[in-house]
Amino acid sequence: MTFVSKLIAIACGSFISFGAIAQTYPTKPIRIIVPFAPGGSTDIIARSMADPLGKQLGQPVIVENKAGGGGSVGALEVMRAPKDGYTLGIATVSTTASNPAINAKIGYDPIKDFTAITNIAATPNVIVVNPSFPARDFKTFMEVIKKNPGKYSYASSGTGGIGHMQTELFKSLSGTFIVHIPYRGAGPGLVDVVAGQVPIMFDNLPSALPFIKDGRLIPIVIAAPKRLAQLPNVPTFAEVGLAPANRMAYYGLLGPAGLPKEVVDKIYAAAQKAVLDPAVRKRIEDTGSIINVNGPEAFSKEIAAEYATYKGVVAKQKLELE
Repeated sequence: MTFVSKLIAIACGSFISFGAIAQTYPTKPIRIIVPFAPGGSTDIIARSMADPLGKQLGQPVIVENKAGGGGSVGALEVMRAPKDGYTLGIATVSTTASNPAINAKIGYDPIKDFTAITNIAATPNVIVVNPSFPARDFKTFMEVIKKNPGKYSYASSGTGGIGHMQTELFKSLSGTFIVHIPYRGAGPGLVDVVAGQVPIMFDNLPSALPFIKDGRLIPIVIAAPKRLAQLPNVPTFAEVGLAPANRMAYYGLLGPAGLPKEVVDKIYAAAQKAVLDPAVRKRIEDTGSIINVNGPEAFSKEIAAEYATYKGVVAKQKLELE
């Protein structure tokens, strides 16, 4: 056999192997890696989808939390996983846009190193304060932080996370200064804001909403297309003159680069069917999220656009890793 023949044989073997995987997939449990600690919005969305997705695919879908590095630890595990569809990850703005935008040494390219499968939901983000903070509305909030630059601090899921970057965008637009306190995930940061250890947080609505309903957090302003039924008295950033900060977060599914198209299509189809279940839709929408199962091509473009946006924020604000 000639060298060229060997190459052709290898290539054909790989094609057959991938084809066989696609035809039989899945034959064992599937992991979905959540790149943050339990309790945050990413975790809520993943667990809302895991069981119904598993029912559609015919195999258990197991959620694993791999926190650290502003989401990069979990993202790297997905990137390095076999290209067989048995290890997937939840893609967030933090892991695929804001964190890579600020960290040149993160170890992955959010565009080249992953296969976008589909978005699942778009989630509003909200600035909340502990009830001890001397403001209950946006106007007073602005007056307090403008009169006291550097006095107050805010929690985030970590340097480069969406909470960090959105707050820095807000600061640049509003001409204010509050101190950044990074955590290992949104969940732990939120716990400290509820406890009063840190007064402010720009968080995703799903994780903050239960505390808002209980009166343990006060909502100030929200990033959403319009006011939400859950928070009818809370204005959007567009309403208060800060439209560029009016950005929602996405939570989608991705796998390592090179995932076979047939596998991607099966997972996308399963996700489409999973969200048709009224109970699944209600669980996600009750958090304030909007269902957005948009498919591989649309989600890929969404990731690229958000990455470009936050690269611009990093450059304009001259942000660096702390």
